[in-house]
Amino acid sequence: MCAHQPQCPTADRADHHAARVVSAHPEQGWSLLCNGAIVFDDTGELLPDGRVIAPSRSLAAA
Repeated sequence: MCAHQPQCPTADRADHHAARVVSAHPEQGWSLLCNGAIVFDDTGELLPDGRVIAPSRSLAAA
């Protein structure tokens, strides 16, 4: 999906957040990365293979 040089990391790599934003929707709280991952403002993620990564919660929020 990535046409950048050098290519962005794939969604299954630990550094997948380094991929470029293809479509940002701050009014809805999410962005699509060029590797197919959708990242949400609450730090949750939806990966292209359907896996869900729960939002990171700090201890201060608890």
